[in-house]
Amino acid sequence: MSGLILVIIGALVLAYFLFRKKPAAVIPASEIPELEPVLQQHVAYFRALEVSEKERFKTHVRKFLAYVRVHGVDTTVSNEEKILVAAGAVIPIFGFKDWHYYNLKDVLLYSDTFNAQSFETSGEHRNTLGMVGDGTLSQMMLLSKASVYAGFDNTSDKNNTVIHEFVHLLDKADGAADGVPEALLDKQYVLPWLNLIHQNIRQITEHHSDINPYAATNQAEFFAVASEYFFEQPEIFRQKHPELYELMEKMFLQDPPAHHN
Repeated sequence: MSGLILVIIGALVLAYFLFRKKPAAVIPASEIPELEPVLQQHVAYFRALEVSEKERFKTHVRKFLAYVRVHGVDTTVSNEEKILVAAGAVIPIFGFKDWHYYNLKDVLLYSDTFNAQSFETSGEHRNTLGMVGDGTLSQMMLLSKASVYAGFDNTSDKNNTVIHEFVHLLDKADGAADGVPEALLDKQYVLPWLNLIHQNIRQITEHHSDINPYAATNQAEFFAVASEYFFEQPEIFRQKHPELYELMEKMFLQDPPAHHN
């Protein structure tokens, strides 16, 4: 019961910060600042694209910022930070002809890590980098600014919190965040995918894998963590995990461009 009360209090605190002033509006396409310098500087995935694909990527970024509000909780949010959030949203859906995150309206940026229950940025248990909201926070994503920059500026660590959280949203598109994205995965591949998840989780727990140990938490986290690796270090991922790579290539309908820091 005390845990439930804490969650309710946390949601009320967050609501106070959000709605004590008018929420930030989405950005009309005509008002979106020049994207190229930000993407070129921070997003290795973008740098590795062909010129025509870069234009398509920027179009997707503009579309995302035109229907999702990116705003801060007790912090200002720069256009650069909005663009980076949008880039993290676009990367996993870039292989699709068209994709709209119908399960997202707001991305909330915190200045630092936060408590996942109370949503506070001070005190104990302030170790959350990002999360997809549920219940009263449905259609919201919470991210820390530090994780946004760290995810894009360091691709060698195979970690990108923004991509991770947007993959959770893709997973939830079928109604459940269970690591089996039925909206992306043909039925014939569901059983092979589940077998690979369980096989790899076992290898992780036995310390025989280079995949981030957090992936062993559950199926949903495995999918999100493996996706970070898939997009951040595609060449290494394909070499070390060819079966995973092949199935994820089918899910995302893309072979991520090879890129380096």
